Amino acid sequence: MSEADYYKTLNINKNASESEIKKAYRKLAMKYHPDRNKGDKSAEEMFKKISEAYAVLSDKEKREQYDTFGASGFSQRYSQEDIFKGFNFGDIFKEFGFNDSGFANIFMGGGGGHGRRCGFSFGGDPFSAYTTGPRAQVKGSDLVYELPLTLQDVLRGTTKTIALEQGGKQKRIDVKIPKGMATGKKLRLAGKGQPGAFGGPPGDLYIQAKVLDDPVFSLVGHDVYVDREIKLTEAILGTQIQIPTVDGKNLNLKIPPGTQHQTKMRMKGYGLPEMRTNRRGNLYARILVKPPKRLNKKQKALIQELSETGL
Repeated sequence: MSEADYYKTLNINKNASESEIKKAYRKLAMKYHPDRNKGDKSAEEMFKKISEAYAVLSDKEKREQYDTFGASGFSQRYSQEDIFKGFNFGDIFKEFGFNDSGFANIFMGGGGGHGRRCGFSFGGDPFSAYTTGPRAQVKGSDLVYELPLTLQDVLRGTTKTIALEQGGKQKRIDVKIPKGMATGKKLRLAGKGQPGAFGGPPGDLYIQAKVLDDPVFSLVGHDVYVDREIKLTEAILGTQIQIPTVDGKNLNLKIPPGTQHQTKMRMKGYGLPEMRTNRRGNLYARILVKPPKRLNKKQKALIQELSETGL
């Protein structure tokens, strides 16, 4: 199922009333109905899209779910079979002026009442009232589940339990997350998506990682960055500081004399692992030189004396 903007598909705004939704759909259905566009595949595709949009937005519960979770979240909760369940297009098109026989011919390819279906199908067979022959199996919809992960989850790998609604039922699934699963990476769980229709196979479930922001570290690819402030005198004379790592360790880092503000210093191999190779990125300490906000009398005199030496 597509992650479409149903309001845009019907050319209406999000506050449209039931009558406005119906009016918009009627106008577009009359324009793109296959009876009026013989052999025009683009019109058939558009007709399918507006019909899917109307099936959702004309149903109070489905519209509420769509408005709450958006197109992506809605597609994870509803298969096309769910969308068209209990939706009687025959009655709707009678109301719009299309008779039963003409409507049947649109989807059966005409001829003889043998229930032959043409290639124009919404999935989930919302037009089953017009068919008498065996129904083709329909594979269930794929699902995408965005899973939040901490830096430590990415570093070590973990097992997460997720809850999904499949076929109207809540289901809990344990998912093993490998090391290095950074933002955007996906795991495919075959057969864990929405159930198929008419004996068709279930779809697949894709677990997509989303690494959460960390209060200490920032992430660029598999490299980890941490900011550390030093005093002006430490930048001039040099010093030694401790740098935390995502492993929970502390590394001693020597700051050479004359270090500039926002200098990046690399600690090789202390970043996050890559998913396939397990090779780790680097840790970078960003050195921030913090000038004093106020000087006491003695400090000011010393700075003035240094200034006179040309420093």
